[in-house]
Amino acid sequence: MEAFALSAVLIALAEIGDKSQLIALALAARFRRRLAVAGGIALAALASHALAGVFGVWLASHVADDVLRIVIATGFFAMAVWMLWPEAEGTEASPETPGLARSALLATLVLFFMAELGDKTQLATVGLAARFEDASLAVIGGSALGMTLVNVPVIWLGHHYAARLPVRLLHRLSAALFAVLGLLTLWLG
Repeated sequence: MEAFALSAVLIALAEIGDKSQLIALALAARFRRRLAVAGGIALAALASHALAGVFGVWLASHVADDVLRIVIATGFFAMAVWMLWPEAEGTEASPETPGLARSALLATLVLFFMAELGDKTQLATVGLAARFEDASLAVIGGSALGMTLVNVPVIWLGHHYAARLPVRLLHRLSAALFAVLGLLTLWLG
């Protein structure tokens, strides 16, 4: 349960103000099919974070414990710094992808999955899955839930309410949590 809850909270905090929210907003405006877009977000989050979780477990089973602990802690410290780095202005993704324009669910699934490849939340999931190797399914589920919980409301609430969130404060809180997790990884092993 600890791995699930920690993954959900960290990923949700890391996702606030991310480009994925712009993608969710653009897709909701383009297709006007909220449930299909929400379903695509949830499926893409699950697929993306499952891939990351599998890699994290592989990493944990193929790298020496001392090296892995340092790699994971370094990854968490890097995530803390990354959370303090502002998102690029004007970062937008176009929902106009040839062959996907007919299916809101499929378009959302593909665009979200592609947008998350190598993203900070996917990399965080790799580290969390390696850290909680025995609870990797909980990490995957928590990460996917955290991403979905942050992005789906954007579909209904739109940019108006999302703009009112204290994004900088939430990113700082997320950075602090990643730094603490890095320290705990080094300290507790």
